[in-house]
Amino acid sequence: MKVILLQDVKGQGKKGEVVDVNEGYARNFLIKKGLAEIATASKLNDISMKKSAADFHRAEEIKATRELASTISGKTFKVAIKAGQNGKVFGSVTSGNISDALSAAGYNVDKKKIILNQPIKNLGVYEVELKLMEGISAKINIDVVAG
Repeated sequence: MKVILLQDVKGQGKKGEVVDVNEGYARNFLIKKGLAEIATASKLNDISMKKSAADFHRAEEIKATRELASTISGKTFKVAIKAGQNGKVFGSVTSGNISDALSAAGYNVDKKKIILNQPIKNLGVYEVELKLMEGISAKINIDVVAG
């Protein structure tokens, strides 16, 4: 009997998959506990439509992320922070500060996607990597100035 899994079932498959199981197992366990439903033609069609829509949206997201990476790569953004006489920064420049500077320039990048190898504690220009998505990254320059 073919069933559509509504939740992950150990040993059978993941949510949304169509699996072939024994009729007794399907009726007495999977369907009764709400873990699966009988795979009818209309439900199979719904699954294929949802999968194609999700694939399309994923492709659009990847395309937009690649465009962002190509436009932002190599640009320099200024981050103003309090600093002492000798150029030593009070505290450090965080990924949140860099994210705010990018937002001010019109680029919406989450602070979790900004990779800082070490804390920025001095004035100057630093290269920072942005991991926008798996396999898509960009390098930008951060100009830390006294503010």
